[in-house]
Amino acid sequence: MSYIKIYKYIGYHIGIAVNMAYVDGCDMRGFLSFQILWLLSKREMHGEEIAEEIAKRRGEKPKAGTLYPALRELSERDLITGRKSGRIITYTLTAQGRETVREAKVYFAKCFGDILTER
Repeated sequence: MSYIKIYKYIGYHIGIAVNMAYVDGCDMRGFLSFQILWLLSKREMHGEEIAEEIAKRRGEKPKAGTLYPALRELSERDLITGRKSGRIITYTLTAQGRETVREAKVYFAKCFGDILTER
C-alpha cells in the first residue's frame, strides 16, 4: 500500500468533521478515520465508546452524523467489521484494517514525528 492510498483512508472525512477543536487558530479537524482505526487497534468498541475516547483526546465528542458515516465507510473498505447484539454494534479491525493502521502510523510519524518531539 502506498502513502497516497493511506492518505485516502485517513484523510477521507476531513471535509465532514465540521465542529471539532481549534487550537489558537489552528484547525485540528480531520484524522477521524485514522483515530477510529487506532482506537480499534487497542480494543473492540461500540460507537458510543469510540465517541467518548475521541472526546477525551479532542475535547469534544463527534456528532453521530460524523462518526457513523465514518464507521460505515471504514466497514465498506473492509477495514473494520461490526458485530450486532441487540441495538449495539461492536466494531473490530479486520486483518486489512490492522495492516492499514500499522502503515498509517508509519506515515503519521514520518509527517508529524518531528513536530511531536520538538520543544
